[in-house]
Amino acid sequence: MEYVRRIEENIEKVIIGKNSVVKNILKGILAGGHILIEDIPGIGKTTLVKALAKSLNLSYSRIQFTPDLLPSDILGVSIYNQRDMSFEFRKGPVFANIVLADEINRTSPKTQAALLEVMEEFQVSEGTQSYKLEMPFFVMATQNPIEYEGTFNLPEAQLDRFMMRIKIGYPSQTDEVTILRNFREEIPIEKISPVASVKDVLMLQQQTRQVKVSEEIYKYIVDIVKETRESKLFTLGASPRASIALMRVSQATALMKGRNYVIPEDVKENAGMVLAHRLILSSYARGQGSNAYEALQVMISTVEPPRMDD
Repeated sequence: MEYVRRIEENIEKVIIGKNSVVKNILKGILAGGHILIEDIPGIGKTTLVKALAKSLNLSYSRIQFTPDLLPSDILGVSIYNQRDMSFEFRKGPVFANIVLADEINRTSPKTQAALLEVMEEFQVSEGTQSYKLEMPFFVMATQNPIEYEGTFNLPEAQLDRFMMRIKIGYPSQTDEVTILRNFREEIPIEKISPVASVKDVLMLQQQTRQVKVSEEIYKYIVDIVKETRESKLFTLGASPRASIALMRVSQATALMKGRNYVIPEDVKENAGMVLAHRLILSSYARGQGSNAYEALQVMISTVEPPRMDD
């Protein structure tokens, strides 16, 4: 699609050599889900989210998660107004289209849990009042997988609210040379301009939901998710929320490839990003030296995909 290609090209002026990563991020945007970006420091996680927000002309806020961060620092707080003799709600940084939750695993479980209602119901509750967030709304969270001291693992309920988990990875030698050249005299992200709008994003999300899903594809998705619950490779399988997420991301993939219907390859292509972070490995799988993503790929190969009519 022309809209999507334009956004991709704009982001890739800043994020060099990571076309597949940019595509995966855009799948999450079209599917309307939150994204967990897990990788080592300095790879470009924050820059990627900034470039995305700027390209889409969406409001953006960044929250640095620290051990002393409080829920009110994220959501907002009611302040007593002496003039009116009433409480006035001051909105927190979560009231933006794209919220970057930077190093989300560095804050306490109590503060992490403050995002649960926001991510699921797109609203903030304060006392007896609820405040709706403007749409579209996305939480883009980052975490560093190699540092454990001073971190708090995200609980399963929190992980399940992230539609996808994405890794960026090191650039190639050629791409890293290009990065150095681009950053020699200027900061590339300061030079990019918006190429879409809130209206465009909402339109693309609507088109994504209109992509056709056949009964065979519904069953294929459910077969995969059901197998995660029954396989000896996992002690915790994927939830129905995961099934919906896999369907949505598969619809977004089809739309980005110029189709108005989902095929089995769309499902297989995204199953790892959508499901792996929701699963808990069994002792048997750990004994085999597998991680959740690798075990999932092995499991998916045993699920027979449907034959689609030409």
